[in-house]
Amino acid sequence: MLTESQVQRIVASVDARFDEQLQFTQRLVEFPSLRGQEHTAQDFLHDAMAARDFAMDRWKIDVEDIHHHEGFGPVTISYDNAFNVVGTYRPERQTGRSLILNGHIDVVPTGPREMWSRSPWEPAIVDGWMYGRGSADMKAGLVANLFAFDAVRAAGFAPQALIYFQSVVEEECTGNGALAALLRGYRADAVIIPEPEENMLVRANVGVLWFKVRVAGKPSHTREMTSGFNAIDAAYAAIEALRGLESQWNAEKGEHPHFEDLEHPINFNVGQIQGGDWPSTVPPWCEFDMRIAIYPGTHADEARQAVETTLQQAADSDPRLGGKMPDVSYTGFYAEGYVLEAGSDAEHTLRACHQIAFQDELKTFTTPGYLDGRVFTIYGDMPTLVYGPKSRDIHGFDECVHIESLRLVTKTIALFVADWCGIEESR
Repeated sequence: MLTESQVQRIVASVDARFDEQLQFTQRLVEFPSLRGQEHTAQDFLHDAMAARDFAMDRWKIDVEDIHHHEGFGPVTISYDNAFNVVGTYRPERQTGRSLILNGHIDVVPTGPREMWSRSPWEPAIVDGWMYGRGSADMKAGLVANLFAFDAVRAAGFAPQALIYFQSVVEEECTGNGALAALLRGYRADAVIIPEPEENMLVRANVGVLWFKVRVAGKPSHTREMTSGFNAIDAAYAAIEALRGLESQWNAEKGEHPHFEDLEHPINFNVGQIQGGDWPSTVPPWCEFDMRIAIYPGTHADEARQAVETTLQQAADSDPRLGGKMPDVSYTGFYAEGYVLEAGSDAEHTLRACHQIAFQDELKTFTTPGYLDGRVFTIYGDMPTLVYGPKSRDIHGFDECVHIESLRLVTKTIALFVADWCGIEESR
């Protein structure tokens, strides 16, 4: 355990550099690191890590290297700009426990700009919140990882174990960035991922599948509409059938520990829909993209079979589908959920550090969203602590992260680095 003097030196060091941390975070938010456009933000982080004398590893993800793995998500875009960045701190003497500090650089689309109070890429600080797309999810956490380490060093200490600083892509769509880092060989005794988790630790989260459903119709002039087959009407029938599966899985929540008290743990989201060619023509095609959730312990293959069986049954019974099974293609996440089992040394350490920083007990909760923590937990067998600051409107308009929460989370991570990895006075 850290001494009181060590604790005070480290938390004071976080405070002393917090304005710089916020400025660095704002600079990172200014990069529009949307899917396929992450490389410039990754270059920025690469240079920041290299300036800290980390051993640097930057590589473009090659689908051929990872597609064989069961945790792989199907890819529908070019990976020409899909670069991961890892900086490694190596101590002179390795006497402590190693650590991965992970985060994702990719952000979701902004939606209509006019519905934001200011540009999504303008990271203003207003009334104790920093705004901007990705400010909370999760650039503030990525930067907190770096500045927590800086605070330990600036306090006069040298961590005594390997620390891997990972900035990965594709968390918002496949999880392939974290998977690529794992398959490249990066492993440690614990992992911290400072996602925006309301100052709490994630105990469990769902798995996620992305897929596209396409329905073919038969076009005709609207004066002879009954001679045609309306693909948009058929798509609504398919969505209705999938809503039935969603209801069935939610009704089973009592069979899944950590999910029984959530009001609606399984969410099926129709995220995109398009179809037809002309207002006065019965539409010959329609397709929609859906994101669905699954409970931990359910393999993605099982969920896929359930989806396809549901659509086949609908095609057989609902005349709106014309007796034809829609085409289904898988377009991203193909991921299991996970449970963080209680009682690990890493969790005990986080609890102690959170107590010091927040002067309060660490709470845990279950989230019905995707997390890259599943990669390290399921496939790496590493205790993975997804824990981070308060946020508002992630994936929405005027996304923002709470400044004081971020300060305290940074203190928690800094104390964790010192306690978990061990420290000695710098020479």
